[in-house]
Amino acid sequence: MKFTCNTKELAVACNNVMRAVSTKVTIPTIEGILMECGSDTLSLTGYDFEFGINTILSVDVVEAGDIVINAKVFSDIVNKLADEYVTIETNGTSVSIVSGAAQYNITGIDANDYPELPSVNNGENLTFNQNVFHSMVNQTIFAVADSESSKPVYTGLKFIFNNDTFTMIGVDGFRLAIRKEKSSYIGEDLEFIVPKKTIRELIKLLDGDDEKEINASVGKRHIVFEIGNYSIISRLLDGEFLDYRSALPQVITTTVLINTNDAINCIQRTLPVIENNQKNPIRCMFDGDQMRVSTVSSLGRFVDYTHANTSGERVEIGFNSKFMLDALNASDTDEVRIELAGPVSPVKIMPINGDSFLFLVLPMRLRNEN
Repeated sequence: MKFTCNTKELAVACNNVMRAVSTKVTIPTIEGILMECGSDTLSLTGYDFEFGINTILSVDVVEAGDIVINAKVFSDIVNKLADEYVTIETNGTSVSIVSGAAQYNITGIDANDYPELPSVNNGENLTFNQNVFHSMVNQTIFAVADSESSKPVYTGLKFIFNNDTFTMIGVDGFRLAIRKEKSSYIGEDLEFIVPKKTIRELIKLLDGDDEKEINASVGKRHIVFEIGNYSIISRLLDGEFLDYRSALPQVITTTVLINTNDAINCIQRTLPVIENNQKNPIRCMFDGDQMRVSTVSSLGRFVDYTHANTSGERVEIGFNSKFMLDALNASDTDEVRIELAGPVSPVKIMPINGDSFLFLVLPMRLRNEN
């Protein structure tokens, strides 16, 4: 194999692809990047058995071939090259990298040892607008559980397509985030769960061009996203996901209309006296034209209030400050509607009009401040 290409283009592609290279499994082959050279293109692939990234570059090919090169070593080399172009040549598993006066010789791995990536055959085809998809992710991924969650299925975002609507859902057992958009999908109802890692890596590849689209093909066990000259393949998560409809309070006793930034700022002012373990909840009182916020910890006390338009019963309720701030920060409206069903029921946060997003936060039990 021998080819020449632009150094910066190769470095960017390598940096993106290596995010799919395994850092947990110490198998030399999947610690590497698979390089496959065709007649005028170079394919780079990283894969860790659950998640893979592939991209294709236009290069000047002298001789086609393939090789696997340790991702960290290769990335470190390419990112340090100063010349505009780089030539890479292999002889067996020996790899020569020449750029200007710089010359490296490293050892690669036979490409035949690289695992075959799964494919999606006869899958459902989906198309997403880049900016809409990005917005939906931003308003749901904060509620997705971390990898150490006791329920692995909650470590992904659930996608639902039905009734001309695309719904994205994140949940971690303490909060729930739902985001809806109109969809042009016309097939049968479709549901699947994509790991958080996959979504985060996909978002990094978006360039904000509203004219570009994300294409996806969904199979029974895997999904392939395509954006620009990149492909991301990922396994889908299996398991019983939360029936979010049954989790929503059906009888609302208190409704609060409040400026989003005012609520955020009021809660943020509690943070200096919130202990790191987050066991001290903030105490929110909704009554009349106020949201009163207070907290007590070993670090001190805090009391503040901001204007709110409250209708229905007066209610005092406790929250984890981070969970409330995450939900309010994810709201993309100047004002939000907060619906409560008493001090021990989950709180709903929605736009004033419509249902494009809905956040659910579980309350924390309050202690007597005295």
